[in-house]
Order: sequence, then C-alpha cells, then structure tokens
Amino acid sequence: METGKFITLEGGEGAGKTTQATRIKSVLEEAGIEVVITREPGGTFGAEAIRGLVLGGSHERWSGLTELLLMYAARLDHVEKLIKPALARGVWVLCDRFSDSSMAYQGYARGLGPEQVAAIDDVVMQGFKPDLTILFNIDPILAQRRVKTRGEDLSRFDTEDLEFHKVLQAAFLDIAKHNPKRFRIVDATLSRDAIETQIKHILMKHFSGLHLG
Repeated sequence: METGKFITLEGGEGAGKTTQATRIKSVLEEAGIEVVITREPGGTFGAEAIRGLVLGGSHERWSGLTELLLMYAARLDHVEKLIKPALARGVWVLCDRFSDSSMAYQGYARGLGPEQVAAIDDVVMQGFKPDLTILFNIDPILAQRRVKTRGEDLSRFDTEDLEFHKVLQAAFLDIAKHNPKRFRIVDATLSRDAIETQIKHILMKHFSGLHLG
C-alpha cells in the first residue's frame, strides 16, 4: 500500500485554516483519497488534554519554554498514535498547525530563538516533516477582526496584542523562505472559493499525478 501524504496548514490566528481544511478534505475524497483532518495541539486524547492547558488561562500562565515543551509533548503523542499510523495505512493527513507553529510562536514571538526550537524538534521528531505545508498569509489586523467576530472563546494566543501577531506573520514568512521546497503560500485575504482554487492548484502541482475537479 502506498504511504499517505502529510499536509500541514499554517498561519496566524484567524487566517481561515480550519474552513479550508474541510474543503480540501472534500476535494481529495472526490478524487478517491481517504483523508483525516486533525489539529495541533490536539488530535489524540492525551494531546487534547494538553491543548486545554496550553490555550487556556492568562498570558502569564506559562513561560515560552514551558509552552514549547507542552506543545512537543502533545505533538509526540499525536504523531505516534494518529499521524504515522494513518500515513502507514495510505491515508492522507491534513493537520491544522504542526512544528512550524512552534517555531513561529515560541521560537520567534516568545523569543526562544530558532536554534532552541530546532534542537527540541530534532530530538522529539527525529526528522519527521510534512510533505507539504500551506501557509495562509493574512494581514494581522484583518485576522484579528475575524477572530473577534467568529463567536468562539478566545485562547491565550488570540488575546495577545497586535505586535505579537505582526511578529508571527513575519516569522511564518521567514520560515517559508528558508523551506521553499515544502512551503506554498496562499493569499488568505481572498474569498473562500478563491483560496480553495489556489490550494487545488498547489496540490496538483506538488503531487504529480493528482487530478482534482
């Protein structure tokens, strides 16, 4: 059986990743591909428990390093129990956030530095990376407006100030610049249909032989 593909969706808060994950899943399933959607932190029972710890509470609840270690504890459980087994069965995995979010949020925005995050990633992930990462690029001011109007409880990251989110956007673009073979950038300010069209073209170009309607 052919191994599945691992696709991650990255970007700041309010970029529209969750909406597009559902759309991408439908498009791939129409092409006869089995797909599972998951998220980080989360995806497994243990990782979801850690998600509550990381996203809840005040800004001061955790230091940047504690936050990073919690993220990687959740990620290891997620990869071992859900992602790798699914890929081994030939299932494609769409994941809302992965290691690049740790680099952006803790490495850049929390100031831990890329080297420290990369060192922990090497130990925990041992080189495991997505086949493709789609970055949803959006102006942080517009993204924050979306966050405040979507009617959901705000996380610790949602409530950070605008400067934090500007650093995040710059961080993701810098990470993408240094990983050009894996990253593709979409304009997340466009309509949902237009974003979906961008992503379909990206998928067909990145995975040879893939034909999407």
